[in-house]
Amino acid sequence: MARTAGVSAATVSYIMNGRPGASVETRRHVLKIAGEMGYRPQSAGEHHDPLLTRVVGLVLPNIVNQMYTVWAQHIINATAAAGFDVFVATTGDDPEALAQVAGTLAARNVDGVIIAAAIREDSRSLRTFRQKKIPFVCLSRRSEHLPGDFVGIDDDGAAGELMSHVLDHGYTDVATIIGPRTSTASQLRELAFVRVAASRGIRITGERRISTKLSSEGGQIAAKRLFESGNPPRAVVCGSDEIAIGVMEHALSLGLKIPQDVAVAGCDGLIRSRSKLIGLTTIVQPVREMAERSFELLWEQIVEPRKTYKHTICGHSLHIGTTCGCPDD
Repeated sequence: MARTAGVSAATVSYIMNGRPGASVETRRHVLKIAGEMGYRPQSAGEHHDPLLTRVVGLVLPNIVNQMYTVWAQHIINATAAAGFDVFVATTGDDPEALAQVAGTLAARNVDGVIIAAAIREDSRSLRTFRQKKIPFVCLSRRSEHLPGDFVGIDDDGAAGELMSHVLDHGYTDVATIIGPRTSTASQLRELAFVRVAASRGIRITGERRISTKLSSEGGQIAAKRLFESGNPPRAVVCGSDEIAIGVMEHALSLGLKIPQDVAVAGCDGLIRSRSKLIGLTTIVQPVREMAERSFELLWEQIVEPRKTYKHTICGHSLHIGTTCGCPDD
């Protein structure tokens, strides 16, 4: 393995046994070679570093939204290559549940935590990790009151780009539906939606700005509220694909056609959303890159704790489907 990786046998030994002595880049390279050759770092039961439990926590809002299950799978793959197991927990976007999960993970003495369920104004749970000296990385959502490593996209820019594309079709009667406003990602997207619309002279009023659960069920609930108001919008721009799918499901149940009667757009870029079957116009997040980068940052902190914090903004793209009104190519 050392010959293949172009490093010394001692370096391979340090890395495969989870000990310091190699840079993050070298560790990443050697672990990649190890995976290709079928080797796996030693587990705790094989006299591994007694300071590590070889378990990391992954905290998600839910596992109903496919975005989170895809992130989870990529994180599990990345951690497995480094000899770690993953403890997955969900919060339902409930701050009390998040606090309980944080306490459980701290009690289990996990080596680190990747958290995609951070609450915007609640630093209590993250402070639990910091007090226990458990490194953490925030994925997709930021913490406003406690600094830490972060991996995400430019939510403001992405949402602005999406709204601009939808408005280019000439729609003036627009509604927005996002996830919980306790999420910085949801909040930033909503603010960008409204700002870009206002720049075009379109005012999105309070009753047309809805926050709901990050699931297709949440989208259905929000759509019911919009379409039964007696003045349904001509276009609905959503903060997630699952919400957008829920909106379309409810619209179709009412006999409405998409996009002829109501145009819909989402954010996330799930594979099924972009399929010909659904054809959703959506912002595509590089889920694999974000998942792997999250673990890279966490691994850096586990190996060599630091007092500085790193932010990674991954590139997004706009997938143009047919639900916005664009023709099928």
